Amino acid sequence: MAPKKKTVRRRVARKAAPGRLEKTWTDTRRALRSAEATVGRRVASLVERSGLEPREVMRQAERWRARIDREGKKARTRVEARLVQLRQRARRDRRTLSRSVDDTVARALAALNIPTRQEIRQLQRRVEQLTTRVERLRR
Repeated sequence: MAPKKKTVRRRVARKAAPGRLEKTWTDTRRALRSAEATVGRRVASLVERSGLEPREVMRQAERWRARIDREGKKARTRVEARLVQLRQRARRDRRTLSRSVDDTVARALAALNIPTRQEIRQLQRRVEQLTTRVERLRR
């Protein structure tokens, strides 16, 4: 019986990541707006049923809003800092991977006794130098 073929999982292209992040951010903002509207309706309903003073409710709501805004700013700052770290890590990992691939290819070429571009350029320069010397000797 032939061995079973290994299934290869394809990774999502890097270009899709910013789009996903933007969609997630948009969806999050939409959910927050919806939650805000729901809370507003429920607070209004509670105020009507409880007989509380609307001004006091408004003052308390402003305090809550100020606190929510502060916490939101803190969260945005943390997320932005984390994104910067992730971008730096991705750049560093990309460079490391690139070097690793280059080294692996160089080793494979050496094992197969295939010259690299640099070696070919060196040979071309050497041939040009020898050609120049031969021409000088002919004169």
